[in-house]
Amino acid sequence: MRFFGPRRIRVAIEQRRFQLRARRELEAEQFVSTLLDRRPELSGPGRLAPFEQRVFSQNGEDGVIAEIFRRIGTTNQAFVEFGCGNGIENNTLYLLHRDWTGLWIDGDRRLIDTIRGSHRHLLERGALRVVASLVTAENIESIFAANDVAAEPDLLSIDIDGNDYWVWQAIETYRPRVVVVEYNALWPADARWVQAYAPRQAWDGTSHHGASLASLAALGEKKGYRLVHCTLAGVNAFFVRDDLAADHFAADASPEAHYQPARYHLASVVARPRGLGDFETV
Repeated sequence: MRFFGPRRIRVAIEQRRFQLRARRELEAEQFVSTLLDRRPELSGPGRLAPFEQRVFSQNGEDGVIAEIFRRIGTTNQAFVEFGCGNGIENNTLYLLHRDWTGLWIDGDRRLIDTIRGSHRHLLERGALRVVASLVTAENIESIFAANDVAAEPDLLSIDIDGNDYWVWQAIETYRPRVVVVEYNALWPADARWVQAYAPRQAWDGTSHHGASLASLAALGEKKGYRLVHCTLAGVNAFFVRDDLAADHFAADASPEAHYQPARYHLASVVARPRGLGDFETV
């Protein structure tokens, strides 16, 4: 009988995990390729679906962000991302590797401590700042002010799995040129739904979170932003400020034109359905 030591077992497990992840990524790529072939409107004039590419982002956000700024240009190459996680898989890590600078905020102090170790070189040279803080509608602008956020950063990324709508609504002094915000694809394109505001609420791992695309699009329009894309995984919506969008993007900016259903098999986090809970129709 052949016995394997603990180290060989760990190596075998890691190899198996790598193989499974590689297979899932290949299957996701094949699915996206088929989807684009079957739905040619996704590759129409001004559309961004063909540019989706994952470097460090959870889905295709890295490629979409790069293409948006190729079209509209950059100014200060500054970003803010709250809900940054451990800094390994988010919407702005790739930008740091392209000489951008910015601020990461997360309510989990342990994740921020991890970043302070893993991204020490970026922190030491001033490319990155990190803040451990729960983000609320009441404190977001004071956090920005305390960390010298530019009045018009090139990019704002919002992913807090709950109060996203309310926090974006509360940002009035600052006018980011591009905003990426997570939407709840459980709700169809024409549905208005927003989770009721509660400053200290956190994602409970279910599908009861955030806001529908239609509600975010209405808020964006009120704030002077145009919806230009939703990731094929049905996770993030992209908004460009009206004064910058011009004819760089698809003419139809409606939620119906850009909505993508929940295809969480293309992402690494899957929400579990449950009841509706408290919400508001806005």
